[in-house]
Amino acid sequence: MARFDEVKATFWGRGLYGVQPPLTDAAVQEAEAQLGVRLPFSLLEILRVQNGGQVASQWNAFPTKAPTSWSEDHVPLEEMMGIGRRESQSSLLDTPYLIEEWELPSPLVLLSGDGHCWIALDYRGCGRQGEPSVTWFDTDENTELTLAADFKAFVERLTCAENLGADSPNNTSAPL
Repeated sequence: MARFDEVKATFWGRGLYGVQPPLTDAAVQEAEAQLGVRLPFSLLEILRVQNGGQVASQWNAFPTKAPTSWSEDHVPLEEMMGIGRRESQSSLLDTPYLIEEWELPSPLVLLSGDGHCWIALDYRGCGRQGEPSVTWFDTDENTELTLAADFKAFVERLTCAENLGADSPNNTSAPL
């Protein structure tokens, strides 16, 4: 298991797709007000390095003990949304619309996904000001799987998908 600071330093992959403008304190305050939650400090630390985009291949999967529609042993984290309003790029700020569109429970903050499957900060157990767990939601199968007790623990368990058993997903959609 990697230490948070090690992952944070090498978390982001190359490319500009999905990258929002550099994160500011004002943008964080606005996002928290709009989303109605307190965002985890560990998430903000990573978004201050780069505000969304492609995740480096060494951190693009989260191992699971139970199979999902994606794989027998993991869920993907190929991209993670940042905070911002860059045209034609998804953002954490799109969460309210996406929750309604995909009939997801609330309160959540969506980190990554394609509509059929999502990785989200899950505030249902801790309240809007608490430290949310990280949960996988499959909207097609109407299932969910808690991945980690908090975002920092989630990040510390990330690994490279190639190091896990399944080479191809169980479905044909490619989550963000």
